[in-house]
Amino acid sequence: MFNVILTLIRGRAHDAEQAFIDRNAVPLLAQQIRDAASAIQSARRAVAIAVAQNEQEKSQHAALAGRIADLETRAVAALQKGSEELARQAAETIAQLEAERDASEKAQAQFTQTIDKLKATVRASEARLQELQRGERLARATEQTQKLSAACEDNSGLATLDDAEETLARLRAYQDRCQIAASAMKEMDAASRQTVIIEKLANAGFGAPLGPSADDVLARLRSRMNSAA
Repeated sequence: MFNVILTLIRGRAHDAEQAFIDRNAVPLLAQQIRDAASAIQSARRAVAIAVAQNEQEKSQHAALAGRIADLETRAVAALQKGSEELARQAAETIAQLEAERDASEKAQAQFTQTIDKLKATVRASEARLQELQRGERLARATEQTQKLSAACEDNSGLATLDDAEETLARLRAYQDRCQIAASAMKEMDAASRQTVIIEKLANAGFGAPLGPSADDVLARLRSRMNSAA
């Protein structure tokens, strides 16, 4: 029984761990990508150091080759003049330099092989990192979309959208009324100004009068009185 309980506890702990990882998968992925990017940067520096060391080894190899050539020339001159002892000493030095030269060549070959492998590893790692970064961006976008979908499925979220749409409709209606009222005011102002100008012209005797005058009324009344008499 104890073993069953222990197994059950371990199972629930595993489920809880997996659930925690699932809930925090996006930030976990982001941190893992940052760690990988840092490791790739370190690999780049290692490649740069290896290239610099190889270039230094090439320079040393060239210097050794130059010294060997110079000593060989001098040793031949010594042999030609019968200086066997000096020629032997030169030969011993040449042998040592040639050993160093051969070691340098082996080192260069190793450097070249290592550099090629490092470069290939870095290139492959960079490609994988770029793919992971694209995947992270997609995962974040998907997470935000899922949150939005969950909010829309929530009744409170839908109510908020309904309220916002209703407010926008009222705002647009109010703005339309204000626009119509402003246009009407402009038209009335224009008509009023035209009426005032016409009245001024008519009162000054220019054009037909706009309405009956007091003289016209009196003339009509006198005519009525004369007719009655």
